[in-house]
Amino acid sequence: MTSPAPLCLTQGDPSGIGPDITLALYGARRDLPFFALADPELLRRRAAALGLAVKIAEVAPELAADVFPEALPVVPLAARVAGEPGRPDPADAPATIESIARAVELVHSGRASALVTNPIAKSVLYRAGFAHPGHTEFLGELARQLYGGAPRPVMLLWSRELAVVPATIHVPLARVPALLNTDDLVAIGTIVAEAFRRDFGLARPRMVFAGLNPHAGEEGALGREDIEIIAPAVAHLAALGHDVRGPLPADTMFHAAARATYDVAICAYHDQALIPIKTLAFDSGVNVTLGLPFIRTSPDHGTAFAIAGTGAASPTSLTEAVALAARMVRARTETMA
Repeated sequence: MTSPAPLCLTQGDPSGIGPDITLALYGARRDLPFFALADPELLRRRAAALGLAVKIAEVAPELAADVFPEALPVVPLAARVAGEPGRPDPADAPATIESIARAVELVHSGRASALVTNPIAKSVLYRAGFAHPGHTEFLGELARQLYGGAPRPVMLLWSRELAVVPATIHVPLARVPALLNTDDLVAIGTIVAEAFRRDFGLARPRMVFAGLNPHAGEEGALGREDIEIIAPAVAHLAALGHDVRGPLPADTMFHAAARATYDVAICAYHDQALIPIKTLAFDSGVNVTLGLPFIRTSPDHGTAFAIAGTGAASPTSLTEAVALAARMVRARTETMA
C-alpha cells in the first residue's frame, strides 16, 4: 500500500504565532511529513528572528515528502505578506484566504491527504472584505464548490482527556434555547457517530448529551428544553442504533469517573463544551471539523498576536492537530483498503 500524501498546513494570520509554531513543529516532529502553504520569505524571516536553524525548501506538493527529512517543505503562495509579528494587517488577508482555498483544492486533488489550519483573525479578514462568518463556514463553502452537496460542518474539540461537540457555537447565550431543535441535534449526533467510527476506529461510539438547564431541567422544574428538545433527539438516535444517553446534568459530566463512561459529549452551547476541555487540556486540545468531505484539524487556540515572534508560543496544540490528522488519514486509508 502506498503512503498517503503529506499533510498540508495553512499559513494562518502571518502576524500571529502560526509561523512560529509551524517552525517549532518542524524542528520537533520529523515523523509525520507535511508541507506549509505559505509565503516562504515569511518563514525565513520568522526563523531568523527566533534564532531557529530551519532550512526552507520551496517545492511542489508532490516533492514535499522527499525533501521533508532535510528541510521544511513550503509550497509558495502567489501573494506575499508583510507578516510583522503582533501587527495584523488587512493587506495580508488575501494571502491568508489564498492559503485556505488552495489547501482545500490540494486535498481535493489528492496532492495533500488532510488539512491542518493555522489560526486566523476573523476581524482582520472582515476589514479586508471577507464575507464568511468564520474559518469553518468558509471551509464549508469551499467543500460545497469542489465536492458538491450540502456539507454540514460540526465542531469537535478533541483531546486525549476529553472530546466535546458544542451544538451551538458563536451565538449569544440568550439565543441558545431558541436555536436548539431536535432535528439539528439528531443530525449532529449522526455526523459525530459516523466520524468516530470512520476516523477514530470506534465501532459503536458512546455519546452523551448534556442538558441545557441546571440538573438537566429537574424534570421540567428548571426549564422544558431538556424534556421537549434534547430527550427526543436522544431517543431518536437510540432508535437508530446508536449508543447514546442524556440529557445529563452538565455539572457532573466531566469528572474523571464520568468521562470514562463515554467517548464524546455533545453540549448545548459553546462554554458548556469549551470550559471543561480547556481546563483539562488547555495546551493540547485540537479543533476538528466533522461533516466535511475532507479531514480538517487545527490547534485549539487563536493567533496570540501578543507573543508572536517572541519564541514564547507553544507548538503543542499544533503538534497534536498534525498527529490527529495523520491518525484520521490512516483510519480512512485502512477502512478503504
